[in-house]
Amino acid sequence: MSTTDTPATLALIEATLADTIRIESRDGDKVGTVHSFLTHKVSGRVTHAVLSLGGFLGMGKSYYPLPFSLLQFDPVRDLYVVTIDRRMLEGGPSWANNAPHFDQAYADRVAGYYGVSGEDLSLG
Repeated sequence: MSTTDTPATLALIEATLADTIRIESRDGDKVGTVHSFLTHKVSGRVTHAVLSLGGFLGMGKSYYPLPFSLLQFDPVRDLYVVTIDRRMLEGGPSWANNAPHFDQAYADRVAGYYGVSGEDLSLG
């Protein structure tokens, strides 16, 4: 295969955290954990967090990509607070087994669902 036949690489890289960082609602209710961060390969800027909700012993979990701007870090409690309602989060784009191809179209779909400005993944 020549280099001209090689598909373009994705603009984001996933940094998995093994569900170690908790997520709570503004009201202090447990929502889930951060499964991973999606980081732009060129700029190193985190664009999205992938939240893990539900499941038991690693089975039945669902994953929800969330624009990073919708999370606020609480350094006192060492966790993130999600700034949207849990019902809205649970109705958003998600997957259970196979993560979608996280390209510009999918990033735009996620941003559109949450009503935030879309990330231009080509800019970094």
